Amino acid sequence: MAEQDYAGDILPKEAWQMLSEDLDTVLVDVRTPEEWQFVGVPDLHSIDKDAILVAWRQFGAEGPDPEFESKVRAHGIPEDKLVLFLCRSGQRSKAAAVAMTAAGFKKCYNVATGFEGDLDDSHHRNAKNGWRVDGLPWKQT
Repeated sequence: MAEQDYAGDILPKEAWQMLSEDLDTVLVDVRTPEEWQFVGVPDLHSIDKDAILVAWRQFGAEGPDPEFESKVRAHGIPEDKLVLFLCRSGQRSKAAAVAMTAAGFKKCYNVATGFEGDLDDSHHRNAKNGWRVDGLPWKQT
């Protein structure tokens, strides 16, 4: 995947700033329903928004959901709006940003380090970086 295949990578605090400053910017969380339920989701209530929850792939599946694009489009997001994609660590969200750019969306960003962040030296998440470690609002569903 080449850098020009999507708008680029941003860190969670940059994503929060973009979401806070631009009413039309949206956040699409591409993790699985199990992750949303057991790990939590970004809480955008304080900026009068909701994260859009569309799984990139279903739990245990090898590849992306073949209906991912249509599920994102079902939320009525115009192709010229800023769309930020978030997953656990930034891998699935990067693939989603690339795919939606290829589908015609103009400004798709990947939230690098994701919701739970990179693995630390003990192979644990939620310690090194990511949405939660950065102190950004989140909630259990």
